[in-house]
Amino acid sequence: MIRDTLVGRPMEVLLVEDDLDDAGLTIETLREGQVPCRVSLVRDGEEALAFLRREAHFARVPRPDMILLDMQMPKKDGRTVLAEIRGDPNLCRIPVVVLTASLIHGQILKDDDLRAEDFLTKPVDQVHFHGVVKSLRKFMLADVILPT
Repeated sequence: MIRDTLVGRPMEVLLVEDDLDDAGLTIETLREGQVPCRVSLVRDGEEALAFLRREAHFARVPRPDMILLDMQMPKKDGRTVLAEIRGDPNLCRIPVVVLTASLIHGQILKDDDLRAEDFLTKPVDQVHFHGVVKSLRKFMLADVILPT
């Protein structure tokens, strides 16, 4: 049984968000939560995939435990990024939470059979957001023993 007080390393979160105001609010919401995490921010879909694949200057970045993915971004949109993540055997098991301004994006992803662990509309509801992050952390800890 996992208690609310979790031990181990902080959760690695990749935030894929082109709007710096939205990114700041999301990071602040994470900080206010009770789940220790470290956030890496990338600003477009191409950069997100390079980060996940550890290409070029991302060669030494940590592997994220969770991805917070905005749907509307430059270069590659969230739908395209999620499709590439789900199609890549090295990335497909990373939980993805979609951040969207419209719930219609959730239906689009379902129609395309692109699985996301959850959908959060912006501005993010802090209570729901904290619940999602905590549940993903507990799920992750159920299968993995993290070093202290």
